[in-house]
Amino acid sequence: MSAPKPSANSNFHMPSEDFRKAAEQLTEWIIAYRDGIEKFPVKSQVLPGEVAKSLPVHPPENGESFDQVLKDVERFILPGVTHWQSPNFFAYFPANASEPSLLGDMLSSALGIQGMLWETGPACTELEIVVLDWLAEMLDLPAQFHSRNNGGGVIQDSASGATLCAILSARERATNFSANENGVGQSLTAYTSAHAHSSIEKDIKIAGIGRKNLRLIEVADDFTMRADLLEKAIEQDKKDGKTPFFVCAAVGTTSTLAVDPVEEIGRICRKHNVWLHVDAAMAGTAAICPEFRYIQRGVELADSFVFDAHKWLFTNFDCSCYYVADRAALTNALSITPEYLRNTATESGAVTDFREWHVPLGRRFRALKLWFVIRHYGVEGLRFHIRQHVELTKWLASEIKNDDRFELSAPQSLNLVCFRLKGTDEQNQQLMSALNKSGKMYLSHTKLNGKFVLRLCVGQTKTERHHVEQAWEMIKAEAEKIA
Repeated sequence: MSAPKPSANSNFHMPSEDFRKAAEQLTEWIIAYRDGIEKFPVKSQVLPGEVAKSLPVHPPENGESFDQVLKDVERFILPGVTHWQSPNFFAYFPANASEPSLLGDMLSSALGIQGMLWETGPACTELEIVVLDWLAEMLDLPAQFHSRNNGGGVIQDSASGATLCAILSARERATNFSANENGVGQSLTAYTSAHAHSSIEKDIKIAGIGRKNLRLIEVADDFTMRADLLEKAIEQDKKDGKTPFFVCAAVGTTSTLAVDPVEEIGRICRKHNVWLHVDAAMAGTAAICPEFRYIQRGVELADSFVFDAHKWLFTNFDCSCYYVADRAALTNALSITPEYLRNTATESGAVTDFREWHVPLGRRFRALKLWFVIRHYGVEGLRFHIRQHVELTKWLASEIKNDDRFELSAPQSLNLVCFRLKGTDEQNQQLMSALNKSGKMYLSHTKLNGKFVLRLCVGQTKTERHHVEQAWEMIKAEAEKIA
């Protein structure tokens, strides 16, 4: 049977000239979108299934023009987009992006590198090593996390994936690297704050440790982990014949951005030979500013550390920066080398193959966008915006505190405020729903001490003072209606 022949007029690929026109058209569209983003409702207003119903059930038999595709983006896709890059997005934690990061990501996509091995992308690997060392210096991380020593950094897809790697490394170290061969027994126990991110529990399940072997340690009045209760839990498990192997401390919990007492926790982990992982997913970026480096106190006692450049460092998702003090503990837990991945460079031992530093084999050239961001802003520019966000958050917290209708529900931490109406949970739910339905801002919530609490995080790339002031005016106006 002969191979199918292309049509007389085309081989179906997009010609270079058409690509040029489409690229220019898309670039102009992106610029217009970002410049006019505030005209869209921040939170998508579509109903479940509405986007899917607007799309054809069957794929097109014949190719369509880029003009038509872009028109359909505006007709069918944009209504279903929640605009995370809006300066009025205050929900969850930000996933902010900047123009330099977009350019870096575009270039990464164009190069199309699969950087699983040094050999498959030398620049992909070596730029990542350098940029992660730059960041370690910018954050003033301890020397053991720099690549020139026994540790180093790697870009992961998320803090969740990084924490899974930490758990696997800790599991193998605690079992003398036998769990990979023989399976996981039921004696290993892990510990984290009752306010830790839900990914810890998920990762514990994935790693085969079992949910019943994860201890959630109660928090103090400021929502930080109680180190005394941690030590009691570890000692009790050891008495019961268990093997404590992993502790996750939060530098910025998800609900309140509380900073666990890492130094005290670290000493306990050293005493009992337990792996300490520090999750600084959101707050870690703040340490670029010297005045906020108190959040890093005790991190020199950690075995691993992660923060998300894609949350507050103006680098689009995904770009999670994971550091280990002993890279051998990580690679020994994850390394496997089938014949088809063997090559001279790897065999020489002179190169790093990042495929051994995380769960996936494949990896994109993510260091490019981070490199673009750091080179565009410089450390000075990044500090400027981080400080601005913290100052705006302090101002808002002060306004809330001075308004008799509201109360702060947790100590204001960096760029997050947790607050509520002095009323019922239903009234606070009503307030948040009204604000989100307005399309002019977007908040999320949590529960603290059993009460429904609103969270407002100031961290989007283009958020400025007038956006926060406008948000506060809207909050007060809606509260007036409820009262």
